[in-house]
Amino acid sequence: MALSDEEIRKIITPLLLSGAKMLDKHCPKCGSPLFELNGRVFCPVCEHRKKQRKAELKGIEEILMEKLKVLANDLPDDIEKLEKHLRVMEKIIEILERYKKLEGEE
Repeated sequence: MALSDEEIRKIITPLLLSGAKMLDKHCPKCGSPLFELNGRVFCPVCEHRKKQRKAELKGIEEILMEKLKVLANDLPDDIEKLEKHLRVMEKIIEILERYKKLEGEE
């Protein structure tokens, strides 16, 4: 996902105003200039993308948790329906675990 010049300015301008120093090196991942602030060198574009991904994952995780709660509060009495119900709940839990792993990789 390429960021527009306007989006890049919105990310970089506050950094410059906060005293971050733009370096003459570029990010090997996205090509954006690297910045240094308080001794830490970083790519503002990659950090912005990482924050966006985390927010998206968190939103999906919240939706899945809500669905899991609804299913848990509405367990059917019929054994066959209950088995299907529990399989769906199990799948949701598996997906949530995958999302947790994705969050840890960033």
